[in-house]
Amino acid sequence: MPIWMLLTVFFALLGLTFLTVFQAQFDLGNMEIVLSLLIATIKAGLVIAFFMHLLWDKPLNAIAILSSLIFVSLFLGFTLMDAQGYNERLIMDPNGDLLERSQPKGSLVKKSE
Repeated sequence: MPIWMLLTVFFALLGLTFLTVFQAQFDLGNMEIVLSLLIATIKAGLVIAFFMHLLWDKPLNAIAILSSLIFVSLFLGFTLMDAQGYNERLIMDPNGDLLERSQPKGSLVKKSE
């Protein structure tokens, strides 16, 4: 593999790392995890393709790696879709004292009176 290709991938990974650190300074709400996972996926793809030589490997290995990544993303996606359903929301004041305890929207749990 030519040295210019390795250096290009290295600087792309370095730039994506700086982008990750830069985006962490902003409060993006729910999009923060999406953007972080997108950047991490691109970085992992570069490492797999170039440093693990998947671009020059047999196509069966690429199919095996891509199918495993698809299944992991499905499992992670289903977990993240369901994560808010079981957490109760705690509203704290700046001193750390509990102000209010409430159930998530659409909760099936009855509030005790």
